[in-house]
Amino acid sequence: MSDDAQRHAEGMEVRRAVLGDSHVDRAEAKKSEFTEGFQDFITRYAWGEVWTGDGVDRRTRSCLTLAILAATGCEEEFAMHVRAARRNGVAPEEIREVLMHVAIYAGVPRANRAFALAKDVLDAEGE
Repeated sequence: MSDDAQRHAEGMEVRRAVLGDSHVDRAEAKKSEFTEGFQDFITRYAWGEVWTGDGVDRRTRSCLTLAILAATGCEEEFAMHVRAARRNGVAPEEIREVLMHVAIYAGVPRANRAFALAKDVLDAEGE
């Protein structure tokens, strides 16, 4: 198996573990000739390189991802990663602490919106 194929396989395994099979299946079903290369790229590099690294655990990666997505205003990705963070064992109280950091280091408006999005996700999940 080539390095790219191995990274893709490992990336898909982690992607499914973090985001859930139903999310990945929907993304794969929506893949087109136009988006196929991008989907392969993020599977190999985001999931097959970064998320499989040994430097920090998945809980920490989830917290980092939440902070970055909230700080940059990536709302759809943020909501998806709130669910992923819960799947990775991040408690709602820890998500709150991540967003408090966002408020200080990236701004109150970004954190305010992220709190609203996280609350919606957590409420929908019954938490």
